[in-house]
Amino acid sequence: MVHVLSSRTLLHPTDPERSRAFYGERLGLPVYREFGTGPERGTVYFLGGGFLEVSGRSDAPASPGTQLWLQVPDVTAAHEELLARGVEIARPPVREPWGLVEMWITDPDGVRIVLVEVPADHPLRYRPGI
Repeated sequence: MVHVLSSRTLLHPTDPERSRAFYGERLGLPVYREFGTGPERGTVYFLGGGFLEVSGRSDAPASPGTQLWLQVPDVTAAHEELLARGVEIARPPVREPWGLVEMWITDPDGVRIVLVEVPADHPLRYRPGI
């Protein structure tokens, strides 16, 4: 069995400076570490129990199937904060049929980011009788 000690999602953006501005300034993700020099240097951001590394450069945006799922305590508050920071909202918060509250945004390369709130009464948090 593989014993995983840490994990990280890697993004190689088409414009590293623009992506660092988006994740670091507009989303406000705290920096875990930085490495290298120049425009293609790496920046690793905290993502709750994992990390997001923005490094290098790609000639093409990430696959449309690439998405980030980020759980936040309050999607409505995140919506207001992101609007104030000038982040374009692809879809405002909606309570989905499966009970989660989701809001969608995209990064500068079109990577879809789903911000998710798990309500207190949702089975992911509370399962009566267990």
